Amino acid sequence: MSLSLKIAIRYLFSKKSHSAINTISIVSICGVAITTMALICTLSVYNGFQDLIASLYSSLDPQIKITPATGKTFSLETPAIKELAQWPEIEEIAPVIEENALLIYRNNQTPVLLKGVPDNYAQVTQIDSILLDGEFLLRDSIANYATIGVGVANRLEVRAHYVYPLSVYTPKRKAKVNLANPSTAFNEDRMFAAAVFSVNQPEYDDQMVIVPLDMATELFDYEHQATALEIKLKDGSSEKQTLSKLSEHLGKDFIVKDRMMQQETSFRMMQIEKWMTFLILAFILMIATFNVIGSLSMLIIDKQNDIKTLRNLGADENLISKIFFTEGWLISAIGAGTGLIAGICLCWLQQEYGLLQLGQTSGAFVVDAYPVRLLWSDALAVLAIVTLLGLPAAWYPVKYLRNKWLKQSDDN
Repeated sequence: MSLSLKIAIRYLFSKKSHSAINTISIVSICGVAITTMALICTLSVYNGFQDLIASLYSSLDPQIKITPATGKTFSLETPAIKELAQWPEIEEIAPVIEENALLIYRNNQTPVLLKGVPDNYAQVTQIDSILLDGEFLLRDSIANYATIGVGVANRLEVRAHYVYPLSVYTPKRKAKVNLANPSTAFNEDRMFAAAVFSVNQPEYDDQMVIVPLDMATELFDYEHQATALEIKLKDGSSEKQTLSKLSEHLGKDFIVKDRMMQQETSFRMMQIEKWMTFLILAFILMIATFNVIGSLSMLIIDKQNDIKTLRNLGADENLISKIFFTEGWLISAIGAGTGLIAGICLCWLQQEYGLLQLGQTSGAFVVDAYPVRLLWSDALAVLAIVTLLGLPAAWYPVKYLRNKWLKQSDDN
């Protein structure tokens, strides 16, 4: 241990001639510790909500989704598309058709996003895990079936296995509107509600209806075409490497996205909110470091006699400056370390026991307690900002010491 560090530790923990200096030092450490703890906890809560939203989206969003770069549809007969079935890292491929349609149930009607899916759709996504009523079914020997979002079900006043069929209308792609008989410009089909799902996301719950792919093909006049290709990878396959490989294989004509990219807007907004909160708390931390400046300045004034004694014992200007610089750094370091440990402990307690609840009634929200996930990258970012603010806070009083007290000592 260096001499400057030994003396700095001695000054930090020893009793000062004025009790106010001890109090200000404790306040300085507590200010840095509390702000550091708040940073860790806040960032972890944002991470927890991001994971929660990702888990909700993942029930319907495929692991990888391929869409055309231009236009709505692409041909399933494209050689590059047909070759994907032979890739060893791909477990399931599901071509889908997504288009707007009008859905009618008895006296109620609503516009919906009709999604035609193949028979292996349940293997590509986790749709069974989000069903509120009924079971996922596309067809049987008698009729076609639809799985509808809970918002659509509420507007139409329909539930799974109701005896009346749903009617769906879509405009014919190549037909002209006959003003004398406008109904000829629409394709029509019927199906029964097999299940109702909910992912607590309005873009799905309030508009999506899942139907058999061949039914959607006839309704929208698509032949050997799809609007997207949804892919599930085999266990152990690298999603990042497969994503890059697909982009290179398909070229500029297709867009390849993972789950994060499919909901890019939502996740980008969460990241913006997270780091804006980080900056606001960092500003509060900067204000807290002014206590370090005040504490160190008062300590320098309190230790005037010690400075003279050290000079008489042969200590040079650099050693004395280093003592008080180390003192200021210790205040920031102890505060940051204490806050980091406290923040990690609080995150663990929240994760294990759910101490902070979202509401008074259990089940009122998707989760009962605030979700948290600690990232070490966030902890490093917090330590970096504490260091960045703590070093100038320690340097400024030392600069004052060098310019005034040490020069006065030289003059005397």
